[in-house]
Amino acid sequence: MKHLLDNVLWNCLSGPHSRFAVGTATARRYAPGFSPIVGFATPHQPDFAALAPYCELGEHFYCDDWSGPAPDGWQVEFESTMFKLVWEGETPEVDDVPEAVALEAEHAEQALELATLTHPGPFGLRTLELGEYFGIFEDERLVAMAGERFQAGPFREISGVCTRPEFQGRGHARRLMRKLILRQLERGETPFLHVMHDNLLARGLYERMGFVYYRESVVRVVARS
Repeated sequence: MKHLLDNVLWNCLSGPHSRFAVGTATARRYAPGFSPIVGFATPHQPDFAALAPYCELGEHFYCDDWSGPAPDGWQVEFESTMFKLVWEGETPEVDDVPEAVALEAEHAEQALELATLTHPGPFGLRTLELGEYFGIFEDERLVAMAGERFQAGPFREISGVCTRPEFQGRGHARRLMRKLILRQLERGETPFLHVMHDNLLARGLYERMGFVYYRESVVRVVARS
């Protein structure tokens, strides 16, 4: 079943999130306004020609598990690797942060501002629509959040985990994640997440919480040129 995670972007964009996506039978992207992410039916041989009509010049997109030279009309602007981690921990006994606020459309601008400040990964003004998101507020200001993005079969991704720098060290991210983990497990889902190769602190936290390594893959940021 974990093979669904080997091409999770495509399995999500062509499946549960197809209503949020545009593209063809071989290449799809989240529609403008959502997270700038693309997926390919065959990631090792991505069909950029099929994707091009759905992308504007200069738009930047994240893609997974593809390497090699960029095709004509495209350029690679960033390359690294990231780890996929899957939950194998115990079910949290209680909701650690019952006061967390469910983030809705009226919170979208604050969520985007926080993501832009802290860089948890690709995020758009409509990303909150992709799953449940919860936030912690102080004086009506969003100071921490975590939510859900990709979905493939029983696997549900935890994403957008971030905290304002001046509020870090208070356990906000961990408590929000445990809230999501509990809710996903109660729905019969298996939590998973991505973490960049060089983000050792975050990976250590996630592994202590109960996530285990599944695989490492190339991640790139590409743009039409």
